[in-house]
Amino acid sequence: MEADGATANRRPLKSRGTRWAAAAARVALASGISADGVSILGMAISLVGAAVLVTAFADPWHFVIGAAAVQLRLLCNMLDGMVAVEGGRKSLYGPIYNELPDRLEDSLLLVAAGYAADPRLGLILGLTAALLAAICAYVRLLGGTLGQPQDFVGPQAKPHRMFALTVGLIAAILGGDPRLCLLVVLGIICAGTLLTIVRRTLRISKRLREAQ
Repeated sequence: MEADGATANRRPLKSRGTRWAAAAARVALASGISADGVSILGMAISLVGAAVLVTAFADPWHFVIGAAAVQLRLLCNMLDGMVAVEGGRKSLYGPIYNELPDRLEDSLLLVAAGYAADPRLGLILGLTAALLAAICAYVRLLGGTLGQPQDFVGPQAKPHRMFALTVGLIAAILGGDPRLCLLVVLGIICAGTLLTIVRRTLRISKRLREAQ
């Protein structure tokens, strides 16, 4: 989720500077919730979204609920950093809540979307997307352990993955073939995330060479 440590390693988000984001942060701060509490809320929302998605074909509107859960998860991902940094509510365990919930949320939503698409091929794509998302985050953190700024470059960083997933879920109820919509989107997420892993790795390697 949003950086709970040095602001230099926070994910650059244009939305963080908007009026609605500032208003949402004020509401969160007024409620007394901690940054870690916002992170936990994001996990709970993702768990609900995943549970709804695995039963999506029992009620197509579950796709809309799932899409809402994806976006609310991202809202929590942004607010936990704003509460921690701008609100001054950093905690000792912030670095843990900063990263671990994100990995769980990615896996829950991507795997559930894959299962909703198809219990076989879709599930394989969902599992692959979740694995690649974890590796993508690992490469970002690897750069940090090497003394480099954490690299949030895409084309399929977390916000891009979640945007694609949201579009796929909405298309699943508005489009012609829900399963095909989700399979295509998960395929795009897998390919884009793999490209992101390669790109970030090359950028780390370039910085290491330049530092010699």
